[in-house]
Amino acid sequence: MPVIHRFDPPERFVAGTVGEPGQRTFFLQARAGTRITTVALEKQQVAALAHRIDELLDEVMQAGEDVVVPAVAPRDLADDLPLEQPIVEEFRAGTMTLAWDPTDATVVVEVFPFTEESVVAPDQPEEEIDEPEPEEVLLVRLRPGQARAFCERAERVIAAGRAPCPFCGGPVDPEGHLCPRANGFKRSGG
Repeated sequence: MPVIHRFDPPERFVAGTVGEPGQRTFFLQARAGTRITTVALEKQQVAALAHRIDELLDEVMQAGEDVVVPAVAPRDLADDLPLEQPIVEEFRAGTMTLAWDPTDATVVVEVFPFTEESVVAPDQPEEEIDEPEPEEVLLVRLRPGQARAFCERAERVIAAGRAPCPFCGGPVDPEGHLCPRANGFKRSGG
């Protein structure tokens, strides 16, 4: 039986980083009272989760459910505070699931740990896939306003990284970068 870090609902659920742009580590952090759970993940996972939550909420709005789903994050739920300290990583995120629970009008986010066993080869038959029981799970149930606030902050956190190169779109370090669209010539960061 896995350890379930359940937050129903959390007082706080945010994406945040530690480190300088280009060297940042991304985290999801949930808090209820003094209980805090922190999970490390990749920047692309944060972006995908925020994007998918926004899409899910838009789908619920369009479905005409009897629930109020804000189109944007309510101002009073904005969270610009840093991650709670000390940051103690419970696990590194692998698979994440997302669902809408109409019984209590919440977005349900489940984050499972990354394991080598869960890596599937593209040509591997589905009947050969045997995902192991996870040791831990982060389970967060968010009200619609909280979910929009999570998305808004996640987008700001992602955008706070290195500036994109105007030619190739790749990240530019302060020292510059080798731009493939400039035939390998180094473009400066300033």
